This record gives sequence, C-alpha cells and structure tokens, in this order.
Amino acid sequence: MALSLQSVTQLLSGGTIPVIGLGVYLNDECAEACQAALEEGYRMIDSARYYMNEAQVGVGVRRSGIPREQIFITSKIYHPDFGYARAYECIQESVVELGLGYYDLYLIHSPTSGKKRRIETYRALLEAKKDGLVRKIGVSNYSGKHIDEIIDAGLELPDVNQIELHPFCQQRPIVEYCRAKGIAVQAYSPLVTGQMDHNVFTRLAKKHDKDEAQILIRWSLQKGSNAQVFNFELDKDDMDALDALDQGEEGAVTWNPVNEP
Repeated sequence: MALSLQSVTQLLSGGTIPVIGLGVYLNDECAEACQAALEEGYRMIDSARYYMNEAQVGVGVRRSGIPREQIFITSKIYHPDFGYARAYECIQESVVELGLGYYDLYLIHSPTSGKKRRIETYRALLEAKKDGLVRKIGVSNYSGKHIDEIIDAGLELPDVNQIELHPFCQQRPIVEYCRAKGIAVQAYSPLVTGQMDHNVFTRLAKKHDKDEAQILIRWSLQKGSNAQVFNFELDKDDMDALDALDQGEEGAVTWNPVNEP
C-alpha cells in the first residue's frame, strides 16, 4: 500500500508528522522490514531503546535509498534509564546506534518512575533537542496529570503523546486533554495486536470491501487525523458502532501504564 506524503499531522512546535508509520517492536532484525516499508511509501518508523533494534532501523533506511530528510524516525527512552544525566547519555547512544545523525522525535516511554525522575528525564530531552540530537520531543503512556507536571515545571509542552488507542480502549479523557492542549495523539496497537475477529469489524469490512485492519486504521484516522488518507470513509453509523466497543481500561491489550502515580 503506497501512502501519500501529504498524509500528515501538524505538530504544536511546528512541522508535521506522518499519520501512519511502521512500528518495529519485537523485530530484532528489522532492517529488511524498514527497507520494504519505505520502498512502499511509508515515511515514519517507530523504534525504542527497549526494542534493541535502533541500529537495524538505520541499516534499513540506508538500504532504501530514500533521503534521510524525507523520513520521520522515532525512538524512546525506557524507565531504567530515567534521570537527567543517564537520559541524555542514552539519547546520545541512540543517535550513534541509528547512524543517521539525529532523531525526528524522541519520547519518554512511560510515566513509570515518579514525578521527580520524569521531569529530570524531560529536561534531558529538551537539552538534546537544543543540541540537535533530536528535532521534536514527546511522551508515551502519559495521562493529563503527567503532562500537568511538565506545565507546572514551566517547560514546553510535548509535541506528541503516544498511547494505546483502538475501539476497545479509546482513552477518551487523555485524547480530549491532548486535543485541548494541541498535543498530537499517536496511537499504538491500533490493530488490537491482531484480535480483529469481532463481528463489528468483520461486518464493516464486508460493507466497505476492505479488510478488518483497514477498518481499524480508518477509525483511528477519523478520530483525530487526516480523514482523506484512504479511498473510503466510515459513515456516522459505522463510527458509532466502533465507538460503542469502548471498554475503558479493561479494553487494553498491552501494558498501558497511563495511571502510574
């Protein structure tokens, strides 16, 4: 599936981010997958230090022949490495591993660790941004209260909050909070880790002559991103049927640590 390069979301601090990307979790040897995705039109790759494949992402990008400036690459720092000094050191290591000079977006992987270390880590990301190691910074699995800590510390808002988001786990309070603040919400596990056999998904896939994965991606896009990315659109009845599947926290299919104290 080739994707339009115009399929982007505006970021709070300026610039854009593609609305669809390739996640490389549980793919230790992801160079081939990255290369193939880029050759098919993808322009965003999402990695993390925890995935231990940042170097493989760099290999795939170089093999693709796509100019670096056309690709949006994300990584994240995991809680064992939180704290100002260690976080900054890890970001430097990540950039070296990638081998492409900088990251377009660097996230705090979760709010696990407590307020003091969260803020210290965020300050390290800001310093890395100032030093040109990363272009944009953000958070992942943050609730509104965690972002309020950043505001209370007098620091700039994150551009992105990456959270688990799909019809079973719609995270409405967090989404509404981020929308009000101008923070882009980026969904992970939009395909419900492959659990796509629900009768609503299959019914809508048949209705639109698509597969269940396309229905789920379409839902995600129409909930807050560019609604003209694909060649079909879910109508109000379709969206209402999918919205009704929300189970709140019980619908999560991953760790979803948004309620960390």
